[in-house]
This record gives sequence, structure tokens and C-alpha cells, in this order.
Amino acid sequence: MINILAFTKKSQLIQNLTLEQLTGNDISWYWVDFESPDQEEIKLLSDYFKFHPLAIEDCLENLERPKMDYYDTYTFFIFHALGQDTLDPLEIDLFIGDNYVVTFHKSQLEEISSVHQKIINNENVQTEGPAYIIYLILDKIVDRFFPAVYRIEDYLNEIDIRSGDKKFISLIDQVFDLRADLLKLRHIINSTKELLYQMLNSDHLKDFKKNMRHFNDIYDHLLQLSDTVESSREVTKDIRDSYLSINSHRMNKIMTILTIITSIFIPLTFIVGIYGMNFDYMPELRWHYGYFYVLGIMAFIGISMLLWFKRKGWFNIKK
Repeated sequence: MINILAFTKKSQLIQNLTLEQLTGNDISWYWVDFESPDQEEIKLLSDYFKFHPLAIEDCLENLERPKMDYYDTYTFFIFHALGQDTLDPLEIDLFIGDNYVVTFHKSQLEEISSVHQKIINNENVQTEGPAYIIYLILDKIVDRFFPAVYRIEDYLNEIDIRSGDKKFISLIDQVFDLRADLLKLRHIINSTKELLYQMLNSDHLKDFKKNMRHFNDIYDHLLQLSDTVESSREVTKDIRDSYLSINSHRMNKIMTILTIITSIFIPLTFIVGIYGMNFDYMPELRWHYGYFYVLGIMAFIGISMLLWFKRKGWFNIKK
């Protein structure tokens, strides 16, 4: 599907145009949006707009990294929007020339739809030009990073508060899932931040100069997001370390108990082993009360060792 918005030299908005109608002398600039295009519509990128084959190839690839390429009469951008459910990147391709913006995306995106509607409803936007469209789209992309980042941050704060709870150990799998989500967010945010830094320092984007304050504001938001993501990753690292410490403490406690049991039974096993040899010349075997004497000695040894271990503090292990 192709959506077209055009603006006359008198800053009047015209909708529902065809590509052929964009060549009129009264058209000042226009925005063509390719949403989930079919093969016939994809061919227009080369047949009508004459875009470079490499740029078209980048549009058709599954997922290219965010970047900016300069061509003779236009600049090509790749942005990554954020899938709110999966946190996977969604590619948006943009071509910007002196009097047009062309956007290309393989699925319906809220970022594009909201900007499209904002232009229709806001007359002031219509006088800004193609560079302002890029700002609006990029600003909407970055704004939609915040809910996902803050949602993870809030959840981590809850886990940190409940770190002393017995259920804390069962939450560690969710923490590892959150680390994977944070890795996705860090990749998208940092790549967008690097691209915007290039845009702010580019000498080719002369039309962007009057909107530079707006792009600087987006860059500040990306810095904030990047810091928040890194902070959340540090929290997950601390939670992971706490989990490992708890597991290590539990393992040490188990090993201590097993050591105590083993230490008690070693002398008892030694006694049983001696009287289990069944030699003919073992006078103790023929004692009338020998069995009870041996049991008493074994009980005395076991109890004495338990008391000795307790005195040494082996049982003073916090849960």
C-alpha cells in the first residue's frame, strides 16, 4: 500500500494523490510511504524514483543495521523501530531529497501512522519540509523505547526489594530473560545513538541544520535511555551474583552437614569393621555383654563428637 501526502507552494496539504500527480508545478514537496508493499509497488523504487540498486537491496534485506548513505540527489537512512511485544528491531528505510521523503517498511508501524496523522492534523508541520518529517519519525521511534526500558527497570526494582524472599531463587530465570531483553534494547538504542551522532556531525545534511535543536533533543533522550539500560544491566548482574552467592552458601551448608555425618560415622565404621573380621582368637566376641558394651561405646563416641562439633560452632550456620 502506498500513502502519499503532498504540500503545495502555499503550504496546503493534498491527500490521495497518485505518483503521476506529484510532478505538478504547484507541488512544493511530498511524502510517499510504502507500507507492506507488493512486488509491483517495490519496482517503483527503481522505475519511478530511480533509487540506487544497493539502497533498494538494503530495503529488501531482512534486517540491516541502522546507517546513513549519501547519494547524488538524496540521502538514504535505515532506522530501527522497536517491537513492543518481542523487543525485536523493525526496520524503517527512508530516502530524503530536496523536495521529497520516501519511507519503506514491510509492516504497519505505529511510528509512521502517528506521524502521518500528526501532519494531517497540524498545519504548522506542513510548512517545515522533508527534514522535519525525518525528525518526527525518529522522535516517535525513540519515544517508544521508553516504555520497554522503564518496564524492565521497574520490574528489576521489585526483584531487588524481594531479594530476601525465598521465591527469589525461582525468579533467577526471569532475570536471565531480562538480561536478554536488555541486550536487545542496548543494541537498538546504541546503534540509533551512533547514527544520530553521525547525522548531527554531517556536513552533507544541510537541510537538517534548522532542525538541529530537535535532533539534539532526541540524542539527549538516547543518552538517557542508554544510561538506564546499562544501569538495569548492572542490577541484573548484582542479582545474578546474589543468586550465585546464595547457591554457594547453601552448598557449603550441605557440605558441612555431610562432613559432620561422615566424621561421626568414620570411628563407628572403624569399630564395626574390627569386630566384623570374625577371627577365632578375638576374646571380645565371647563376652556376654560385649554387644551392648560396643553399642554403648559407639553411642558415647557419636554423642561426644556431636557435642564437640557444636562447641566448635559447626552448627551455627545461618539459613
